[in-house]
Amino acid sequence: MVVISDTSPVSGLYRINHLFLLERLFGRVILPDAVFQEILQLRSFGYDLKEILTADWIEVKSATNVSEVGNLLHHLDLGEAEAIVLAKELHADLLVMDESKGRAMAQQEGITIIGLAGILVEAKAAGHITSVKLLLDRLLDEVNFRMSRQLYEFVLRQVGEMP
Repeated sequence: MVVISDTSPVSGLYRINHLFLLERLFGRVILPDAVFQEILQLRSFGYDLKEILTADWIEVKSATNVSEVGNLLHHLDLGEAEAIVLAKELHADLLVMDESKGRAMAQQEGITIIGLAGILVEAKAAGHITSVKLLLDRLLDEVNFRMSRQLYEFVLRQVGEMP
């Protein structure tokens, strides 16, 4: 399975000490070079990125179609643009992305998308975590992860954690 990830899912899971979920669910994850560079910026906030830098299941690749990346930069940031182009180039099975503009553009290209909330739902279904709510709350409180109240409630209802 070929899985490409944008920055926010990797960063969010790393910051709540659940990066391992990506490996357990997908085995291997490819980060576009621009995404990797964005993740490296966490160092300036005092994060030790050893877990990411030494993970043998994370691969860093660059998209080769630089002009297509450039065209997407009119609407998206560099990480999102390169993630979409790389997903197309590698015929990815899945693109992990949360930003709505990027998701919409990827879906127009026929790319299958999952977001961080979807990863948590799958992780619970696979028995890797016991509570989606606990981790979503940590993402919202500790990482300033942005999610609408409607999506939050929908996800928790989907996994039976909404009172």
